[in-house]
Amino acid sequence: MSYSEPTKLAVVACPGGERFADEVIVHLRHMYKHRFNLKSDVISKRYQISKEQFIKDTNFLNDMKTTDLCVRGATDKYRVPQFKVEAQFTYFMNGEFKTEIKECIRGKDVFIFQDVENHQPLKLNGGKNTQILSVNDHIMSMLVTIDAVRQAGAEHITLVLPVYPYSRQHKKKGREGLTASLLGHIYENMSVDRIVTLDIHSREIVNAFGKTHLENLHASYQIIRELAKLVDLSNKTENLVVVSPDTGAIDRNKFYATGLKTPLAMIYKERDYSVITQNAKDTNIKSIKLLGDVHGKVAFLADDMLGTGGTLLKAMEFLKEQGATKVIAAISLPFFTGNAIEQFNEAYKNGLFYRVIGTNAVYHEELLKCEWYISTSVSSLFANVITRLHNNQSLSDLLDNRNIIEKLVKQN
Repeated sequence: MSYSEPTKLAVVACPGGERFADEVIVHLRHMYKHRFNLKSDVISKRYQISKEQFIKDTNFLNDMKTTDLCVRGATDKYRVPQFKVEAQFTYFMNGEFKTEIKECIRGKDVFIFQDVENHQPLKLNGGKNTQILSVNDHIMSMLVTIDAVRQAGAEHITLVLPVYPYSRQHKKKGREGLTASLLGHIYENMSVDRIVTLDIHSREIVNAFGKTHLENLHASYQIIRELAKLVDLSNKTENLVVVSPDTGAIDRNKFYATGLKTPLAMIYKERDYSVITQNAKDTNIKSIKLLGDVHGKVAFLADDMLGTGGTLLKAMEFLKEQGATKVIAAISLPFFTGNAIEQFNEAYKNGLFYRVIGTNAVYHEELLKCEWYISTSVSSLFANVITRLHNNQSLSDLLDNRNIIEKLVKQN
């Protein structure tokens, strides 16, 4: 278990996932350095040697273990692992992708990052070309990268997918495919050992895998941390009520209501499924009813993802009509596709909601400029999970974060 260079932990960032990977790597380097300092404190005292001697001895052992003649860097200073693997991504004009790994990763534990909902202009072909990629482009780029990493001799391959692609296509209702499952089989057949994702749309997707493990992380602690800055969680100055925006989000909002010790209400929507939602205004919702009471209270809604945002906007407007003093929403995966930002800007000016809390799991530059939007970082969470997976440690307290949420609520 090495906390300094060289390390077997390697990160390959696809073009779409590079921004998130860089943020996670900052936390990884800080965590490794912190862990190394703790080790040096304990071991230097235990064996009655100076810290300087401990660092020198560690570097000596690392130089002996490496297949190179020696590791670059000073012999008497801590060597911070680089983690990020140099790779070249080529985009051909006919739409094909090519990934070339530029350094040796044979025998390494490789984590491949990809953000399939990153629709910002990306620099490809060594910065010579700028391209906006679709979800399908990002998936193909990732598959090509998986193959390149596999061909380069990686010992283990883990996909870091903050957004699991096609996760909404997980139930077969007629003559349609189970695309979420299809992609899972593709990853598995390509020797992917593990997938790390955030607030997956349906737990049923986990059952699509035979050998590959799927770790589903939750952003609830990070969201409540931001919520505590906006609302008095002690309910002394204002009353908070958690509202499930629909029946599908009831479990998620029940978790928040339990953790925050607040009432739980639910919005029931009658839909016309012959109509396909096109944008935030033209939805298939015909009528809305509220089970619970929000009059004179702060209404808090939580959902896993937001596309065009039409459903959430109607829910917010409805809650204001029902007498809510403030409406705050939390979205783990803020896509904000189409003209969603424009529609939310208009709704904010009309006083239909107070704030929307989202995570940095999806990169969206325009969204970060909005006054009503609050971004919370899950980079540290992913860095912790990656470190524990690499070192074969338990993830239990990271996957079930009820204890730290309870401590946070008590502090506020």
